[in-house]
Amino acid sequence: YNGVDRNAFLFGWTPQAELWNGRLAAIGFLAYLLWDLAGFSVLRDVLHLIGY
Repeated sequence: YNGVDRNAFLFGWTPQAELWNGRLAAIGFLAYLLWDLAGFSVLRDVLHLIGY
């Protein structure tokens, strides 16, 4: 922690950037899970394309 607001959107190698990176990664993971549950599986399509 560098003495700045933890929710500040700062660029660079800062604790705030790591927090935002984790938050956005969690949102992306949740979005993919919901997309997959809706029947649009990206992984299945990729495996089908490579013939697996």
